[in-house]
Amino acid sequence: MADKYIFEYENENEFKKLESALKKYNMLAFKKLYFEYYPLLKEGKIIGDKIKSENGQDYYDVALPTDALFVKVHGQAKLHYKVEPETKKIIILSLSPKGILSEGHQSELVTYKGVMVSKEHSEKDMFKINLLNMIQK
Repeated sequence: MADKYIFEYENENEFKKLESALKKYNMLAFKKLYFEYYPLLKEGKIIGDKIKSENGQDYYDVALPTDALFVKVHGQAKLHYKVEPETKKIIILSLSPKGILSEGHQSELVTYKGVMVSKEHSEKDMFKINLLNMIQK
């Protein structure tokens, strides 16, 4: 039987805001995270790509299901966490892309051709979306 791990957060309030925005704007990624990845991690099954090891802690990134156009505009949605094997703790660090998720939590985002558009960089995001659509044709 695998050892049970407990979750802790580096900054729980900030993470919950990002998680809420992920739920609102990418339900598939949220469901995968909440109903598949969290239970696996609690069972002690380490998933994702190991980024680095530091002071007896291993840092990981787990890619979440994300639309290909969203990935090209904002980047891959990922869960970032670290593991402390001696204390059986998983410390949840953050979700990315942090910029668009935190902006989505603060105010309602609009979509352009099915992709979230940042209010701060709307022209840039729409240009990327149009360019990518032209390339695909």
